[in-house]
This record gives sequence, C-alpha cells and structure tokens, in this order.
Amino acid sequence: MRKCSYGLAIIIVFTFLLVGCGTKETYVETKTALEERQPQIIQITDLSDAWDTILNNSTKEFIGGHPIDETFLAMVTSDYGEDIIQEIASYANFNTPEIWYQLTGKSIHVLWYDYCKSTGLENYSFDRIHELEAPEGEDIVLDFSGDVSFANDVATTNYMDHQINGIKDCFSDDLLNEMRSADIMMINNEFTYTTRGAALAGKAYTFRGDPSRVSLLEDLGVDIVSVANNHVFDYGETGLLDTLDTLRGANMPFVGAGVNLEEAKKPVYFIIGGRKIAICSATQIERTLNFTQEATGVLPGVLKCLHPEVFCQVIREAKANSDYVIVIPHWGTEGNLHYGADQTALARSFVEAGADVIIGGHTHCLQTVEYMDDVPIFYSLGNYWFSITGEMPADYNTGLAQIKITKDGHIDASFIPCRFASGVTSLLNKEDKAYSDIIDSLNNLSGSAQIDMEGHITKKQ
Repeated sequence: MRKCSYGLAIIIVFTFLLVGCGTKETYVETKTALEERQPQIIQITDLSDAWDTILNNSTKEFIGGHPIDETFLAMVTSDYGEDIIQEIASYANFNTPEIWYQLTGKSIHVLWYDYCKSTGLENYSFDRIHELEAPEGEDIVLDFSGDVSFANDVATTNYMDHQINGIKDCFSDDLLNEMRSADIMMINNEFTYTTRGAALAGKAYTFRGDPSRVSLLEDLGVDIVSVANNHVFDYGETGLLDTLDTLRGANMPFVGAGVNLEEAKKPVYFIIGGRKIAICSATQIERTLNFTQEATGVLPGVLKCLHPEVFCQVIREAKANSDYVIVIPHWGTEGNLHYGADQTALARSFVEAGADVIIGGHTHCLQTVEYMDDVPIFYSLGNYWFSITGEMPADYNTGLAQIKITKDGHIDASFIPCRFASGVTSLLNKEDKAYSDIIDSLNNLSGSAQIDMEGHITKKQ
C-alpha cells in the first residue's frame, strides 16, 4: 500500500469537499452498536492519519481486493464525512469489510463501483451491472422459480391465449403480487424465442415461442432469466441467437449462454440496498447426449458444468467482485424426487468456489432443500408454469425459493409452496392441505434442513 503525504491529502479532500458532504445519519445510528460489538484497535488522530492507516494497514479482504488510493478515500470522506472515514480507519486491520456498509450504507464493492463510475476508471467493467432501488431499511428480497415456457402449441400457452387477461390469468393474484413485489425475480427460461430454424433432429421435445412473447416476462415481474438449460438450443444456433437478441431487445438480463464462451460465462450483477449481488448459471445437462451446443471461443452455446472447472472459476471471480454469489445450475435426473451424488459433488465444488446460495432446476419435479456448510441448496424447483405437449399436464406441486439479505448481511432462505392446476399456478395458503403436504414432503427428504410452517428454512443442529 502507498502512504499518502499530508499535503496531497489536504488538496484532494478539499477538492471533493467542494461538492458537499453527505449525511452522517448512518454514522450516528451505528456507532454505538459498533463500539459495543468490537472496541477500536487503532487510535486515529486526524484525517491524514486515517488515510495513512487505511492505505498502509488494510488487508486485501478489508478493501475487497480493490486498488484503493487517496482519491477513493477523498470520495468517501466527501460523501460521508471525516468522522466516518476515521471510524473506518480505526478498524483497518480487520479482515471483514462489513464496517464500510455499517457506516456508509454501502459495501466496499458498491463504494468502489461508485468511485469507478464517477471517475471513469478504464479497467473496471460496467457490463451486466444493474442498479435497482430497494426500500430503505428493509431486507433485499429475491424470488426464484423453476421452469417457465411460452412455447407454441403446448397446453399452458394455448390456455393463456384463450384467457381474457392472458398470462395474468395463469397465476393467482397473490402469487403475481409476490413475484412483482420481489426486488429481484428470476425464472428458468425453458424454451427458445424464435420463428426461424429447424428443430434438432432426433430430440424428443423441442420448444420455441414467438419472440413477441418476451413481453410476458415484464408482466410477471421478471428481472433476470437463466438460459443455461437443455432447450435453449432446440432450434440450433439460429434459435439460440434469436433468443439472445430477443432478450437483449427487451432489456432482460440473462445468464448461462452467449454468442461465445466469454459471454456465456459472464455473471449478472445487481446493486441494490448498498449490496452487490452476482448471479451465475450453467448446465450439467446433457450428461450423455449432446444436443445442446457448448459455447466456445468462436461458437455460440451454453455454459456447461458437467466438468465444473470453468464454471467454478466464474464463481470465484464473481465472489471477488461482489458481496453475494447465487449459483443457478441446471442438473439432476428428470422425474427423480431424490437428488443424486452427481449433484452433491457439483454442489461441493460450487460451495468451495464461493457460492452463497445454490438454486437448481431441470428435474421437472420438486427436490428438497439441504445445507452444505452454511450454504442453502434448493436442489430443484421443478416446473413452475410448464407443459410439454398440447395435453394439459396433471396437477403438480411447485413453489418459489426466496432469499432475503437482511440489513445485517445475513442470508435467510424460505420456500413458498405453490400448486399448478389446469393451467394456473397458485400461491397456497397455510390452511391448504397441499401446503403442509409439500412442507412435510420436503422435510422428509432433507437430512440437513428444516422448513417450518411459515416456509422459513434453518439448518438442523
């Protein structure tokens, strides 16, 4: 770390202070709590001392691995005040960077993003970073569903097309409200958007929907989709490229596929509530067949994780650049309620790479929730609103995985039971027998997690 000179410090900070200092309310609210939690370990005498202490004593973890310098500290001083930067400096030998968030309301990764955005730092990539508003002081809420399809000539789409309100009549009002009210809502986009190309020869089921149906995602409150699955390539390169173009045209973030490997590997980042959240996706499927093309340096395709080395590197890089990493694998065996050893082996590699949450799909049925270390794993959410032929599928259980990031940075996991029947997916009430049946079934299958009747998930002791 470089040591700043006092004279340079004064020049830089006065430049930033001309813009005007930010509020100190966060400092006032959290100072007492911080002092109770941990005494200061460094005595700070003045602003110059604070900057010198941070630049010379901070661990890599404390500054999020970012190359902070005097101008970054001047920005923080300008925005949050001298008292805040001195308080931060008194903790500069700590390995945890959480104090940045507690005193400014923003993590070190978000502060660095703000700094790079304001200075135009050339070596910072702003690609696939989305800023969202969140109610101040409340948890950050993320909802995730299983498979959704707007494919032509299947029962659910045919049903939707005959409803007065279209897709809005395919979900209960309270479930629609839940999806739309989540800060981030994600689905697995289990089909391709195209009117072109030919179905892959020899593949039993191929799905495509008209690109105009992409607007349905906004109707459902969707903020991001996974395209790392075994149906996004059903109509070959043409269908895949049309899908990606359609999603881009609708300003809908996607993960797990791309025009080449570089794009397929890229996470999507959300900055919300002072936190930076990364979402990564890849597919294990197909394990024996090879209908779905894997992205390469020159070929469009999906990101595959049957052999997880490349995907684990994606997770590691996302972890280095964000506060939380949510991993979305397409894996498992269709129709099997029990997750397999292949899934647990992949899960272990994802956890060791830095995953904070794992939410899987592909099996078309619900699999249970487990904990691996302290990481919640939803092995498969199954179908959410999905059919494969023109015949309406039998009723099935489904639900939403919900992740809440609390004000103190903890991850709370929940499951929201739902039921699909005759073309409509509905939120279940706790009084419904199906609600308790789903909870009981998932609990009976889980060895490490417990879901209570409110849907909250905890780790078994």
